[in-house]
Amino acid sequence: MVHGTGRRIRRATSAEGAGESGLAKLIELHALNSFGDMLITIALASTIFFSVPTGEARGRVALYLLITMAPFAVLAPVIGPLLDRLPHGRRAAMAMSMLARAVLAWTMAGVIAGGGLALYPEALGVLVASKAYGVVRSVVVPRLLPHRLSLVKANSRVTLAGLLATGVAAAVGGLLHLIGPGWPLRGAFLVFVIGTLMAFHLPHAVDSAKGEQRAVLHAEVHTEGSHLIHHKAPPVKASLRTVGPSVVLALRAMAAMKWLVGFLVMFLAFLLREEPIGGLRPTLALGLVALAAGTGNALGSVLGSWLRTRGPEATVTAMLLLATCATAASALWYGVVTVIMIAGTAGLAASLGKLALDALIQRDVPEAVRTSAFARSETLMQLSWVAGGAVGILLPLNGELGLSVAAAVVGVVLLWTIRSLFRVGLRRHPTAPRVA
Repeated sequence: MVHGTGRRIRRATSAEGAGESGLAKLIELHALNSFGDMLITIALASTIFFSVPTGEARGRVALYLLITMAPFAVLAPVIGPLLDRLPHGRRAAMAMSMLARAVLAWTMAGVIAGGGLALYPEALGVLVASKAYGVVRSVVVPRLLPHRLSLVKANSRVTLAGLLATGVAAAVGGLLHLIGPGWPLRGAFLVFVIGTLMAFHLPHAVDSAKGEQRAVLHAEVHTEGSHLIHHKAPPVKASLRTVGPSVVLALRAMAAMKWLVGFLVMFLAFLLREEPIGGLRPTLALGLVALAAGTGNALGSVLGSWLRTRGPEATVTAMLLLATCATAASALWYGVVTVIMIAGTAGLAASLGKLALDALIQRDVPEAVRTSAFARSETLMQLSWVAGGAVGILLPLNGELGLSVAAAVVGVVLLWTIRSLFRVGLRRHPTAPRVA
């Protein structure tokens, strides 16, 4: 049965040329990465969140975000340029992120029962390693893109594999936690050791940086159409180092949606624990919200397979509009249905919006700087999530108030995005033929 399941998984990941290009190996590696991260999340949540009173738990998570955000804010401008300067070590970078988490997971397994402050620097190390992996993974996907797949579809397949692995890991982690609080971490250690070995089996194309240059995430355009991929501007011109106004529009909208997701994760986690809604038990309410968010995320990844680049600017704006409307509705009619609705909608909007952003980077950013643009945009997304989570921790536990603040924040960015959309306009014909 195990052999048959393995063959079916390999057949699914290798479809449409992914096996020949090496994308299948990256899909499997990302699934393993998501599996291990989920095991660590279960172990930490049981200690930092569920095992202490709400007030103390908020303080612990606030401290966790503080020590996370401060170093990560410093690292954010460094990760992109570092990858630019070390383009030939991407497989090693992914392997090192796996190995670091394996060591940290094994170390935390011995001290997690006490739940002391010693966990926090180790948890910070796990988070930084995980985010670094995410940045490198976004950079690697375009290098392994099969000719029969668009970047949007490839990213959708990678993301969906991670979501499926996360669902399986949640069940496995729950069973391991019944044995003892350290056992999910020991399971994560084994997973990341295997991931370390798998990273070195990625194709050599991952470490190829032929023709790549550095990107700067701003919309400066010196000549008309200079940011388009079909325009062969001389490499010395500054326009080659810009990503174009459409990509900046999508980056702004996606940063707002990532902020919203981070906010909802932290705010609803504590709110539903302290003030259950609809007479539901806190664990049941949190489970329903998590299920809705996961379903929305998975649905967005599936829908991304049919996403076309005829107006990805409109797609990402529409997703931000949808998220804003759902958040405002949840603030006005706070209850079980609306809370589940906002969780699912935020997951769907963030997933589809990210795929639209990928399509815009593939379409508008010259190939010479596209890899660097992916690295920098992914760093911005991660920082936005942490910032949203910090706000969710600091606000009072009042559903209407918290969701109203969230609606106001994303609403302001929505107005800004719509204004930019009218200035940028829509392009009906994609300039990069490989994006379907």
